[in-house]
Amino acid sequence: MNTIFARNKKEQLEPVRASVTGKIPAWLQGTLLRNGPGMHTVGETSYNHWFDGLALLHSFTIRDGEVHYRSKYLRSDTYNANIEANRIVVSEFGTMAYPDPCKNIFSKAFTYLSHTIPDFTDNCLINIMKCGEDFYATTETNYMRKINPQTLETLEKVDYRKYVAINLATAHPHYDAAGNILNMGTSIVDKGKTKYVMFKIPAMGPEAKKKGKSPLKHTEVFCSIPAHSLLSPSYYHSFGITENYVVFLEQPFRLDILKMATAYVRGVSWASCLSFNSEDKTYIHVVDQRTRKPVPGKFYTDAMVVFHHVNAHEEDGCILFDVVAYEDSSLYQLFYMASLKQDFKESAKLASVPALKRFAVPLSVDKAGGRIRTQYSEVGQLCVTEKMAARPDVVLIRVTLPRGCRSGHSLNADAQEMNEGNAEEGSNLIKVASTTATALKEKDGQVYCQPELLCEGLELPRINYAHNGKQYRYVFAAEVQWSPVPTKIIKYDILTKSSFKWEEEGCWPAEPLFVPAPDAKDEDDGVILSAIVSTNPQKPPFLLILDAKSFTELARAYVDVELHLDLHGLFIPDAGEGARKQAPPEEQRDRAAGSHAAPPT
Repeated sequence: MNTIFARNKKEQLEPVRASVTGKIPAWLQGTLLRNGPGMHTVGETSYNHWFDGLALLHSFTIRDGEVHYRSKYLRSDTYNANIEANRIVVSEFGTMAYPDPCKNIFSKAFTYLSHTIPDFTDNCLINIMKCGEDFYATTETNYMRKINPQTLETLEKVDYRKYVAINLATAHPHYDAAGNILNMGTSIVDKGKTKYVMFKIPAMGPEAKKKGKSPLKHTEVFCSIPAHSLLSPSYYHSFGITENYVVFLEQPFRLDILKMATAYVRGVSWASCLSFNSEDKTYIHVVDQRTRKPVPGKFYTDAMVVFHHVNAHEEDGCILFDVVAYEDSSLYQLFYMASLKQDFKESAKLASVPALKRFAVPLSVDKAGGRIRTQYSEVGQLCVTEKMAARPDVVLIRVTLPRGCRSGHSLNADAQEMNEGNAEEGSNLIKVASTTATALKEKDGQVYCQPELLCEGLELPRINYAHNGKQYRYVFAAEVQWSPVPTKIIKYDILTKSSFKWEEEGCWPAEPLFVPAPDAKDEDDGVILSAIVSTNPQKPPFLLILDAKSFTELARAYVDVELHLDLHGLFIPDAGEGARKQAPPEEQRDRAAGSHAAPPT
């Protein structure tokens, strides 16, 4: 375990050709670009947490049935400072660094003040983001690093704060069909307020692309949600969207700002200022993308920790959203290097099992979906219920009456009940047949949301991104069970509650990335790409290519390198013949060759 997690990985600066077995689909042309920690020791100093390691970018370039691999450390300011000093001199979330222990008292006092609300690291080790024509390595601070996706060269440093007032940001933005980027960040005690800021980076037009302009300059605040606690904002790793709404979970996994302000002088990490309160609530915030305002109503569920939203969609006046949830914050604790170097199997048993859960949130607390306005028509064939554009909290119902009836005729009993707009206390506001999730109206007007348990033991979920924000059926993920280390790749069918699995002894798969087929008809027409780390020293690591429909192996590409465990990434299709314009970087439409089906489990 120490070899896999703690040992520094070597760069592979020049492309190395992989040994391919099986047959790679001819249409699969492009680059799988991944990001994750690769260096945990600098000189005689070591990071305390696995998520603190220095970012190591790596890529698999697939062309004409061949695969080439390369890797390179992100040359961030953090990396450069550490390497130059031959020790860790820049603090990470789980590791507080002290650049010069010989400083005089005045220098120490100044350094302490600069760490109250710190200038965070630019060690962008979590994900890759496409913005316009550019690609960025991202993390959860206000910094990104532009990179060259072909050479893995590190380019300029970008500070979100030049465009939007945030101190932290997620590394999991969303992309709409027009190419706009929607993301979230936390603004800590800005003008006396701590808030969660949703912001949009607009897509560039053709002229802007020609001039080489960056869309970041046109970043705009989408909506701000005040934190329940001024000095204890919630930690969050991702959020969900539908076609018309944004879903954000304010969970009781909170960062204590006062403790963080004194962490440096107390000699503790910022991570020690993060705590989970099992007695608190998880608040569910829903924002209407059309009005850019929160949906009226107070929704909550039990205490939990969510790192990854899977997907969300609208159905029958409700929002259904799926997340991978934990009962506590033990997963983060498990990845401290001290735990990884000890009896990992035993300590892993202490972690709560991740569960895929579906929540349902009514778009109005009242049974009718809010205030009702009725309009009668003597002509027509359909009865239409819709939101009024000027007043999204008002529902317009057009009811077709038989000829001869005049305006003023009463509605039927159901419509009258809706017009009253009062659901009984304790009643379930969810009437969607596709889920057992409930939303109970309480005496104080709050709504308690109880989820449907779909599946246990999976993490690092991905979907066919063409279905992001829409109804979907399949989740592709890593199966983890009682250990956070993935040992299998799973395709979970939400409709049938069945699954396909891939596994091989001594193999640890990375996040499985779905690449759709160019002529796809079904949601699962395409391939799965996953970088496989081998725990067997006699067996080299490889890129695995699965048929996403049958979950049978199409090909693998062995590389004679020391592959590192990564976190997230994307697939970039080659330009030219067969390449397709796409909105999100994940939305590649490539096709896997047919193969025999494996039985579902």
